[in-house]
Amino acid sequence: MELRVFVEPQQGATYDDQLAVARTAEAAGYDAFFRSDHYVAMNADGLPGPTDSWVTLGALARETSTIRLGTLVTSNTFRYPGPLAISVAQVDQMSGGRVDFGFGAGWFDDEHTAYGIPFPSVKERFDRFEEALAVITGLWETPSGETFSHDGQYYPIKDSPALPKPVQNPRPPIVIGGAGKKRTAKLAATYAQEFNVPFSSVEDSAQAFGRVNSACVELGRAPETLTRSVALVVAGGKSDAEVAARAKKIGREVDELKENGVAGSPTEMIDKLKLYSDIGVSRVYLQFLDMSDLDHIEFVSSEVLSQIGVL
Repeated sequence: MELRVFVEPQQGATYDDQLAVARTAEAAGYDAFFRSDHYVAMNADGLPGPTDSWVTLGALARETSTIRLGTLVTSNTFRYPGPLAISVAQVDQMSGGRVDFGFGAGWFDDEHTAYGIPFPSVKERFDRFEEALAVITGLWETPSGETFSHDGQYYPIKDSPALPKPVQNPRPPIVIGGAGKKRTAKLAATYAQEFNVPFSSVEDSAQAFGRVNSACVELGRAPETLTRSVALVVAGGKSDAEVAARAKKIGREVDELKENGVAGSPTEMIDKLKLYSDIGVSRVYLQFLDMSDLDHIEFVSSEVLSQIGVL
């Protein structure tokens, strides 16, 4: 099982805060540093204000060397797919091929109204998302020297040079996630290398994986070719007092975190991760909500990451 560090900078973090977390995660042996793609804080003042995900990841690409970088997840509503394909390919080049592209339809109404971004209906957002996936993968996979065209409803493209190309061939791994019961599984089975279930119980996660397995079979894809992952908030410590202090800092209760996240002693955390491993999860995004607590990242590495290779 791989562990990845996942942060929510819109809650209140500078670029330097994110750089410190990414460097700590890299030194501690985590597989990747991922960040959210949001422009408005949730239940917080968000000071000093949001940072753009792909601007940030481009900078981190030049200030790290081994850790993978990505979003959980980039919102299709924020950017046209053509320019987004350029941005992600550039960051992939800047990192030497270390980008994973988490991509979603968008969901948080408030940040759209706060910054003048259109927020269509759920159906239209998913229609646009599906078309954007076709555009982005088409641009990346078009052979150099050829052009790409797309006769789409929302993003028509004619004779694009389809440049630049990402380092990873044919393209960076795509992560699609969510618990949607209608279209999410099919889109993941069609386009993704990884399917992620965020902040769900073992039982609900297993049901979501079952849906994506069925979608793979319907499309003639072997289900085992799709990596299964989850995202879970984390709060660990050497003692009950340390765990309680970390839970309080992020405004959560210990018992609730133990039920819905990965929390408690190292043994409790490993036992929880094993439950997810038993349903086929091979990658976990640990949401570290207090980005100033670098000791927490190092603690989980030394006490948990070092022990989970057998899961």
